[in-house]
Amino acid sequence: MLGYRFSEYTPPPGGDQSTFDKLLNMFMQLIVVTSGDVSEALQWLNQLDQRYGLTDDQYGMGDFIEDLKKKGYIEETPGEGALSLTAKSEVNIRRSALEEIFGKLKKSQRGQHRTPFSGMGDEMTPDIRPYQFGDTLEQIAMTDSLMNAQINHGIGDFMVTEEDLQVREAEFKAQTSTVLMIDISHSMILYGEDRITPAKKVAMALAELITTKYPKDTLDIIVFGNDAWQVQIKDLPYLEVGPYHTNTVAGLELAMDLLRRRKTSNKQIFMITDGKPTCLKEGLRYYKNSFGLDRKILNKTLNLARQCRKIKVPITTFMIATDPYLQEFVKEFTQVNHGRAYYSSLQGLGNFIFEDYQRNRRKRV
Repeated sequence: MLGYRFSEYTPPPGGDQSTFDKLLNMFMQLIVVTSGDVSEALQWLNQLDQRYGLTDDQYGMGDFIEDLKKKGYIEETPGEGALSLTAKSEVNIRRSALEEIFGKLKKSQRGQHRTPFSGMGDEMTPDIRPYQFGDTLEQIAMTDSLMNAQINHGIGDFMVTEEDLQVREAEFKAQTSTVLMIDISHSMILYGEDRITPAKKVAMALAELITTKYPKDTLDIIVFGNDAWQVQIKDLPYLEVGPYHTNTVAGLELAMDLLRRRKTSNKQIFMITDGKPTCLKEGLRYYKNSFGLDRKILNKTLNLARQCRKIKVPITTFMIATDPYLQEFVKEFTQVNHGRAYYSSLQGLGNFIFEDYQRNRRKRV
């Protein structure tokens, strides 16, 4: 008897990707590590090519650089010859981060924030209820309303009154305002561990998630060192660690100020940090102590956590350090705020943030 025998298919290494696509993936990863320095990223890619033979006689690194220019990923400054990223590359980096950390999301769910609650929304449910003041014309279930009118008034004296009207329930769709705080103090690159690159990737992935899938949500991004300031989504690949202490107070004050301007009910703060607060600004001078948990700095930080709790803004802290005394500080900070804390490795950081974002956006405050 003729037939076919099937076995497990093992795809060839690299799949159907072209040499350009393979090099582009590595180039985009290196761009994040080098904080947007195109020349440095290309130097590293050249070294990898020399060591691992990424190109061949048919397609070399010079061809790849020319293709980057032709396809609009990098541009050369006239007269100076300096290479820089284009907006197309910045979008590509965010999409790559989203796919790497969160996986591919269904575009059909764009802008949806499904919850088990009914209320003001644009997707109708099968549930019917009597008309209430404030319901819109689009919500009226015409068939059910006309049937009620016929039953109540008969055919001969047909009329439709307010008591006859039936309304179809709509799904409530929560909107969420999120502030993401990223620690850029010097400790984020201490001890030979690069902690800022995973933090940037998570921020870019979260930004891409919100702008593509939940466009009605808002995301503000803050970096904090000695001071705190707001950055735009397009600035994320270029973030660098500075010679800073950790002024958590300044970051929280700015986050609270940004959230006060938002009109949404659901508000939250995500804070990615690897250390303790070590700095305060008093007037024009900085009060610093890097050698332990300074009670003066600690109390001010805990007071802000308490204020956030009073205005119903939970703070989720993602702690990427394992020191027991630092974890004790985070535990106290979390208890005061009634928030959450995750003691995450760099690899698990994205998953934790995604899960917490999805959980918090379903709340109805």
